[in-house]
Parts: sequence; C-alpha cells; structure tokens
Amino acid sequence: MNGKPANPRVADWDIDSQFLDRWSPRAFSEEPLSEREIHTLFEAARWAPSCYNEQPWLFVYAADEAGRRRLCACLVPKNQAWACRAPLLCFVLSRRRFRAGGRENRHAAFDAGAAWMALALQARRLGLYAHAMAGFRLEEAYRTLGVSPEEWHVLAAVAVGRRADPSLLPEDLKAIEAPNARKPHAEVAVALERWTAPTDREGPAAAP
Repeated sequence: MNGKPANPRVADWDIDSQFLDRWSPRAFSEEPLSEREIHTLFEAARWAPSCYNEQPWLFVYAADEAGRRRLCACLVPKNQAWACRAPLLCFVLSRRRFRAGGRENRHAAFDAGAAWMALALQARRLGLYAHAMAGFRLEEAYRTLGVSPEEWHVLAAVAVGRRADPSLLPEDLKAIEAPNARKPHAEVAVALERWTAPTDREGPAAAP
C-alpha cells in the first residue's frame, strides 16, 4: 500500500513534518526489506545520543521467516494477530550497568528510547513504518533472546515494514488504523514559574 492515509494531525507550533508523519500502523505488507533498508534503520539508531556516550541499547532483529517466528512467539496474542506479518521484527534492549565500573545506568532506558525514535523516523524516510509494542511476554522474551535480566532490560518489541490495506486486520483494529492525536502542548511542557506538581493521576498543571 503506497498511498498515504488521511493524517488529521495538526501541530500547535511550526515543526518539521516528519514528526506528524511518523505513526504506528498495524497493517503491514509481507514484502521483504532489502539488506540496505535494514542496515540503514539500525545505522540511524546507532547515532542516537546517550549518557557518557555509553550507547546502552541493543536491537536483536529477525528478517528471515524462522527468526521472525521465534520473535513473534514472544508477543501477546493480540499483537501476534497483526505484527507477525511484518518483514522485520526486533526487540529493543538496554544494558542495565555502565561497562566501565559496573555502576547502574539509570539513564539506559531513556537513551534506548532515543535510539528507537531515530529508527522510527528513518523508517519513514525509507517509506517504511515502525510500530513499537509493550505487549509481549517478558519471560519468554528473555528465554528467546538468551540474555540475563540482571544485565539487560528488555524494553519493547518493534515491527517494521510497508503499509498494507487495513482490511487485513481483525475487525477491532480496523477502526483505529489511523494516525492518532496528542495531548495539548500545555499539558506536556510547563514553564517552571507556572509549575505545580501533579497528583499521581493528573498531568502537569500550570498555576492560575
């Protein structure tokens, strides 16, 4: 599917269109990615910033059928229903400790998130889409990847590919196969002089 879906997103301020163009579809074509496309995605992720340039992220991916089946088996059934069609599946991990000295790296997941965003934006430059998932079985992922929970944090699964027609999706997912909205600008960024701490169930609030 090469046509762009209707994109209702409108920014409050003038930003580059790449941020509105990036979204997370579920209807993927099974068309394989080229080796060049795959390596370009992870090259973009490689250049993400990180604390002390530690680069604590790791992407474990599969583009072959057998490998994708193994990674797909880690997903929860609702995600298996669509993500297993994608020609590239991967898991995003972060190393829990700094390699030098072994201190806990409490910034590792933050840095891995930056690498993921770089991959997602690069995917759109290639005409691809990336959809990150929290819906996977954590213990199964650790077993499949063969990493230690003491050393690594398995953060997310990701499906990458070209869009396909939403008719391929289960009925309950067809209705939400479109770019979604965001909170108002004022709810995610507040000047310090107007800041009041939110309660556990509230977002940031500006003082009157």
